[in-house]
Amino acid sequence: MSDTRTTQRRSDGEKTHEVILKTAMDLASVEGLKNLTIGRLADEVGISKSGLYAHFGSKEQLQVETVEAAAHVWQQEVLIPGLDAATALDRLQGVPEAFFSYVERAVFPGGCLFAALLAEFDAQPGPIHDAIENGIRAYLQLLENLAGEARDEGGLRDDVDPGQIAFEIEGALHFANYMYVLTGEREMLERGRAAIRNLVDGAR
Repeated sequence: MSDTRTTQRRSDGEKTHEVILKTAMDLASVEGLKNLTIGRLADEVGISKSGLYAHFGSKEQLQVETVEAAAHVWQQEVLIPGLDAATALDRLQGVPEAFFSYVERAVFPGGCLFAALLAEFDAQPGPIHDAIENGIRAYLQLLENLAGEARDEGGLRDDVDPGQIAFEIEGALHFANYMYVLTGEREMLERGRAAIRNLVDGAR
């Protein structure tokens, strides 16, 4: 019986931790990660500050875990569905489309959380800056690799620069996200989609 109670407490604690991180990601996408305090989050989740503090111990740890949780969401919502295609060219187009879907479905109320974090921490040195930079670089490298594979498979011209393709796709994704969040107009995402279609079609 004692082991059962211990397992139940651990399970309840893990569920609470997940709820806290989901709430933290939602708030950070709208209000910013630097504004995410233990007290603010405790009020939103409906637990005491001491109870929430027991899960993280510090604001920095809360921030780090929020970024880590956001990376997991990104993988589930963008990378896994976007890379589920037979050819590199389809994957190169599938990943951006999965991104647009992730924004359009309001997985986070403030749009892409990493886009928000990039704007918030790009000139702020520290562990959060480093985590965001590493994530963005890895994503750009993924797009560059896909463009290179698409070129090798004959889906893109031989003279195409995979790094430039990746850079321009990323630019279209971020600007479409920012404009959609700013205006609430779906047209902004459609313009982003059109920009990427035109870019890929021009590189065939």
